[in-house]
Amino acid sequence: MLPKVLSIVLGGGRGTRLYPLTDQRSKPAVPIAGKYRLVDIPISNCLNSGFNRIFVLTQYNSSSLNSHINNSYNFSIYGKQFVAILAPEETKEGDKCFEGTADAVRRPIKKTLNVD
Repeated sequence: MLPKVLSIVLGGGRGTRLYPLTDQRSKPAVPIAGKYRLVDIPISNCLNSGFNRIFVLTQYNSSSLNSHINNSYNFSIYGKQFVAILAPEETKEGDKCFEGTADAVRRPIKKTLNVD
């Protein structure tokens, strides 16, 4: 039996080296092999390893990535498995993107657990 593991897939980054593929979408949403996206590789690795509680941290141009994940990863409503999106929060002060990898992990956890 696998331990209770929460997987986090970092799906941010502007993808400047993949331009023009990232002109209208985020780097993880770039198509690969037809119907798949780059983000499907780490998600597939998690699922095939038995880790089926996955958060994807998104940031730039993420609407097509959000749509792909919502349409591709549907589990039973009675199970505990999920692939969910965590995006930077919009506040009264304006949009605030993640400031690097550590911030991308720290801020959603801080908000979810309500700790300062």
